[in-house]
Amino acid sequence: MSQGKKRAFARRVATAPARRAEVVVDETVDLLHRSGELKPGKAMVSSAITVSLGILSLLAVIAFHFPEYLTTPDLRHKYSVDVLRQLLLGALLIAGGLSLANIILNRQRNLNIGAFVLVLVAVALGGNRVPVGSFPDHTPYIGLDWFILDLLGSTLIFVVLEKLFPLYKGQSLFRFEWQTDMKHFAVNHFIVGLALLIVNYLIHHAFGWLVNSDFQRMVASIWFVPQLLLCILVADMAQYWTHRAYHEVPFLWRFHSVHHSVKTMDWLAGSRQHMLELIFTRVAVLAPLYVLGFSEAVMNAYIIVVGFQAVFNHANVHLPWGPLRYLIVTPDFHHWHHASDDEAIDKNYAAHYAFLDYLFGTAVKSKKTFPEKYGVVGDYMPDGFVKQQLFPFRKANKT
Repeated sequence: MSQGKKRAFARRVATAPARRAEVVVDETVDLLHRSGELKPGKAMVSSAITVSLGILSLLAVIAFHFPEYLTTPDLRHKYSVDVLRQLLLGALLIAGGLSLANIILNRQRNLNIGAFVLVLVAVALGGNRVPVGSFPDHTPYIGLDWFILDLLGSTLIFVVLEKLFPLYKGQSLFRFEWQTDMKHFAVNHFIVGLALLIVNYLIHHAFGWLVNSDFQRMVASIWFVPQLLLCILVADMAQYWTHRAYHEVPFLWRFHSVHHSVKTMDWLAGSRQHMLELIFTRVAVLAPLYVLGFSEAVMNAYIIVVGFQAVFNHANVHLPWGPLRYLIVTPDFHHWHHASDDEAIDKNYAAHYAFLDYLFGTAVKSKKTFPEKYGVVGDYMPDGFVKQQLFPFRKANKT
């Protein structure tokens, strides 16, 4: 071999790892940015799972290293670190084993190399053995732990429900625009600390003068079950009229239309929301609960109820509800709210109690069992998290 050919061969050998790394990064980024449906049969679904678990595992290890800045104070005292370590170990084993199997079988090799590298980096940084010492509670934080736990919990619970009791059979888990909604999910969780800070400030400064300690003690003394039902009713009354204003006031619709632009209903669809709407709605709903003074136990129970229904009512789930469908909000009821069928426009506003819409004359009346289409009429919302956050501020805006 001539000297020139030897040098050319050496350059190719030297640059091969760099080219491979570039391809791995490019394909991983493309997976997270594309908006198309991932169909089974081409190892894309399993590859998306390995990449997702690899990213979550690495983020969890980083959260173990910096818990004072990356974990939610209210959660730190409620979960077991040992249990979290076991969950992290399980995620590392699943991501590592599944990605290695795909690499050996030459199935989406580059994506799985990327996932396996993420697992190796997580293990190199300490894996599930990162020591956690004492740290202050009152530091600025990002809700990274809440994002990881809620994503894993929601996936395990609601994906199973969607597969057992689907409204639309055969709907893909990684459906059209899932990446956009996952970005909404992530950002809404990461800014939980900032959002709660803003919400608490606004509530205390705008509504603090309405607080009456004697009246609050009376409300807090009500038996738990009726107090919880009353709490949900007060919250849903505030939610109903706030929600109705989003639809009937053109300026507010610019923000709310982001939420309505989702075209596929599933457990992730409810995450698509403008950040300013998220903050404003929380202030509108939590303010009367703060003024009335519901007990801490009831407020904790309400948070669980609203958290479950917010996800469940968007899910691709259909169950025989019977007469209950006139009393509580179900996926069937809320799906009609998201429909772009003529009879569904500006209907079904309630979040918890369906009877509010029947009471105020805004319940959907249709001979059809299920909607035919979802999304905003005219399909004018751009795809992509950033574009959707900027949409309400565009000068020329179709509303």
